[in-house]
Amino acid sequence: MFLVYFVLITFIVTTVVKHFLRKILNIEKEKKEFFSYNHINKLHGKIDWVIRISSMLMIIIISSLSIYQQYPLSFFLIAMIIYIGIDYGVRAFFEWKYSQNPKQSILTISEMIVLMISILTIMQFNLFSS
Repeated sequence: MFLVYFVLITFIVTTVVKHFLRKILNIEKEKKEFFSYNHINKLHGKIDWVIRISSMLMIIIISSLSIYQQYPLSFFLIAMIIYIGIDYGVRAFFEWKYSQNPKQSILTISEMIVLMISILTIMQFNLFSS
């Protein structure tokens, strides 16, 4: 039950931060489909798929290490921070460099920071160890 609350709080904080940044920096809202990839261009799509496939392999390897070698949860969380940094970093770069609304990259970076802080909070306070 704690995990549901934590995810909900993270979602709310992300939404509030993005809302305030939109108002303060006058960033227009982009219309995106809910379950689409929203690639900026074909190169972004190719790089994004490489990141997704490599992250799936990483998750499989780390999960097997956690199950069979008794690796701690923090090992998995560090890998998630790295994945989030790469994924959101690439998306922010393509939004900044190639999109019609480069300010959108600020929102992407803010979302990345909120997610990383959430994971670091889990690690720092050892919230899921029990």
